[in-house]
Amino acid sequence: MALSGLDIYKHLPKTNCKECGYATCLAFAMQLAQKKASLDKCPYVTQDAKAVLESASQPPIKLVTIGSGADCLQLGNETVMFRHEQKFYHPAGIGFLMEDTLTQEDILSRLAKINALIFERVGQKIKVDLVALREVSGDRAKFLNLVKTTLSSTKLNLILISGDTDALKEAAQLSKARRPLIMAPSKDSLGPLIAIAKENNLPMVVTGETFEELGAAAQKAKSGGVEEVVLLIEDPRLAGKIQQFTLARRSALKKNARPLGYPIMTFTALEGAHAELEEAVSYVMRYANLLIMRNIDRDFVLPLLVSRQDIYTDPQKPVQVEPKIYEIGKVTPESPVIVTTNFSITYFTVAQEVEGSKVPAYIVSCDAEGMSVLTAWAAEKFTADTIAKAIRTYGIAEKVSHKKVIIPGYVSVLSGKLEELSGWTVQVGPREASGLPVFLKGWK
Repeated sequence: MALSGLDIYKHLPKTNCKECGYATCLAFAMQLAQKKASLDKCPYVTQDAKAVLESASQPPIKLVTIGSGADCLQLGNETVMFRHEQKFYHPAGIGFLMEDTLTQEDILSRLAKINALIFERVGQKIKVDLVALREVSGDRAKFLNLVKTTLSSTKLNLILISGDTDALKEAAQLSKARRPLIMAPSKDSLGPLIAIAKENNLPMVVTGETFEELGAAAQKAKSGGVEEVVLLIEDPRLAGKIQQFTLARRSALKKNARPLGYPIMTFTALEGAHAELEEAVSYVMRYANLLIMRNIDRDFVLPLLVSRQDIYTDPQKPVQVEPKIYEIGKVTPESPVIVTTNFSITYFTVAQEVEGSKVPAYIVSCDAEGMSVLTAWAAEKFTADTIAKAIRTYGIAEKVSHKKVIIPGYVSVLSGKLEELSGWTVQVGPREASGLPVFLKGWK
């Protein structure tokens, strides 16, 4: 059972020394109870207290790392059920299945397409994370060839799946430096799988149809010396999986159920690109930490990555661009000057429309704490004063030969005061960014 902040406080030294980084021992205890601090931050806690508080100091969902280096994938270590409570920290890993029945040409072609699944949205690069290599041919040589070809053809993280534990062991040793996640389809292979994972210091997958089976398998892996475990819940139904994922996460977070306190993975099962995309998005929303799918079409992968990006952003901290002057196209001293806020979606929407207009322009992105135009105006973060200050601070007057500035149509009410404060002529632009191409064509 999870301990409350007061329960934890009773076992702390109560010195209020501040060496843990918190003002009081009670404040530190409250952070421990919320899984936001580690017990080792306290230099004076006794061994007896450590034994009592061990469960309180550990994260409710174990952090599992797949891969090595800067591009490794970290899963788990979440602290809340819903993102509005705080935020989700480690985005769900998204990967693609490859089987050893593919020809060498098909392997290379598929890997090339997967490597190219990189996009840019609202100033952030979004991409896929893994390739899952599954042995289905029964031919060890084919599986090992798939592993070797993948190792030389992509830097993405790996999952190795095989019912042949000898083949899996050899594949794990070949790719040990890349730290793959290993998995055996059969529950009977749990013992050998644990041995391979421990020997090579690799994370592993445990499977089960019930929480009791999953918990027992996870406990066996931990007893065998494997700390990093991923859960695979076996349920053929989409609704059943989502229900199980939710219950497992709730049990780990709310009831401190340690055997279920690990990241969850799943495979898509529905046929057809549209159905698979809908299934994949559903899993990312509720609560898969690792998703493996088959379709690698860019038109279907992008919506999934966008959904993940939206879910794993901080709801209390809007995505922002740096407040400054941006140049769109080959600007000249006669180019128009457009003002907007530094909310990423607002800025990139405006920038895209300006680029599409073929009229080079300057965009002055004002610091509005990441809010959209109307929201920032209502919160008094996008006002005549802030715009005038941005015009002076960023030095736009040094870049253009005119003193004309275009503001969004929604805040036309600011034009009079802005002219008074800045000394610039204010032109009221369209309300929506989509109206900019037509507006700019007639700009003088």
